[in-house]
Amino acid sequence: MAVNDRDESYDAVVIGSGPNGLSAAVALAQAGASVLVLEAADEIGGGTRTTELTLPGFRHDVCSAVHTTGILSPFFRSLPLEEHGLRWIMPKASVAHPLDDQPAVMLWHSVEETCAGLGADATSYRNLVTPFIDDPHGFFQDVLAPLGMPKHPAMFLRFGLRAMWPATAYAKWRFQQTRARALFAGCAGHSILPFHRLFTAALGLIFSIAGHAEPWPVAAGGSEAIPRALGSLLKKLGGEIHTGVRVASLRDLPAARVYLFDTSPDQLASIAGPVLPRGYVRRLGRYRYGPGAFKLDWALDGAIPWRDSNCLEASTVHLGGTLEEIAAGEAAVARGKHPERPYVLLCQQSQLDPSRAPAGKHTGYAYCHVPAGSTADMTDAIESQVERFAPGFKDRILSRHVMNAQDFQRYNPNYVGGAITGGMADVFQLFTRPVARLDPYTTPNPRVLICSASTPPGGGVHGMCGYYAAHSALKKMDRLAPKPLVSA
Repeated sequence: MAVNDRDESYDAVVIGSGPNGLSAAVALAQAGASVLVLEAADEIGGGTRTTELTLPGFRHDVCSAVHTTGILSPFFRSLPLEEHGLRWIMPKASVAHPLDDQPAVMLWHSVEETCAGLGADATSYRNLVTPFIDDPHGFFQDVLAPLGMPKHPAMFLRFGLRAMWPATAYAKWRFQQTRARALFAGCAGHSILPFHRLFTAALGLIFSIAGHAEPWPVAAGGSEAIPRALGSLLKKLGGEIHTGVRVASLRDLPAARVYLFDTSPDQLASIAGPVLPRGYVRRLGRYRYGPGAFKLDWALDGAIPWRDSNCLEASTVHLGGTLEEIAAGEAAVARGKHPERPYVLLCQQSQLDPSRAPAGKHTGYAYCHVPAGSTADMTDAIESQVERFAPGFKDRILSRHVMNAQDFQRYNPNYVGGAITGGMADVFQLFTRPVARLDPYTTPNPRVLICSASTPPGGGVHGMCGYYAAHSALKKMDRLAPKPLVSA
């Protein structure tokens, strides 16, 4: 029996079960709403799934792996997720950034321990991050929110004056030496933008501050523990989840007061287009998704043999060398090129969580940015970057699994062209995702909302897009009767 053939109606139907969709459903259920979540795949999670991609016993995170903003999410922190199986495992260091001719730069939880590795730039780095870690959760309450009046205006203004800079210009102005510049560049690379663009310094600041607020953790057992905990909590609150239900048109939806789409803007347009104004649909069609990703997962016969063994203490390793090298690689991707030496983000889940691999073995995870829709094979380029800083790495590979940009979109249609963060977060889309509206989660149809990473505050496993979309929906629900979006 199709979902829309059932007699039930709901206060809210959520299409998609990524962390944002599930967060929206939980927030609505907490307010007493009856909620149904529909998921096309056979399991919930979207970008937070874990499976054996290489060999039996090696459990790999398919997309998200290290949850920098997950542990800092104001909504997640308000939920009893540990009672539903979520346990964060903390590293000693959030980031290791190897360099060719000197020890790796380390982003330790302690500011002073980090500064000890920055030489002449120690004071400048300390002065940069200290004002934000006196109240880090207050800071992230404002950062992980849509544009509006911040709850901590002085601190947010201080951040904004630095965040608006291009990353290269800010790093060169702030720091005098290679090490601090490289550490900042590795963090700024999470923006997936060329470093000459305005506001690319924002991610360098956010990820640096985050490492001193809470170490960047992994989820025990795999990233799948996050949606499982959210789904378990939702069911306890009375919500329903139906998997294996693909929503291709409005006729696939049951009656409800409101519908929240944890989808990309193009899927929202494709499904809900008949009940949205043509002008709004055209604006959704102009949404820019940005570069894609190419990812490798490895089954390894032992830990990665880093030249600097401190790298084994970090959950994340940024590979790319100096600020200039990373900036050149990201600029090449923005021009539609594939850099010979890409900026690589490598995660070491099994170093923290032995359940990810058989005894004595390890998993490896790494990706680089590529032009949207790329089918190029970046295996050699990524593995050469690892080998550069970990001689003998290739000899430890037992098996590998490859995902190019098109594979990512096939895996999750939200990743248009392989864009894994919900769309480009440049100055033109940073605050106006997916289109410019006073309430970015709403559409011109009061019963249709969007709650995916294509809304503020954007990419990351933090659930805040869903949380804020749910509150927008709650403002409308009392005025709406449950009925189908389209006549049968």
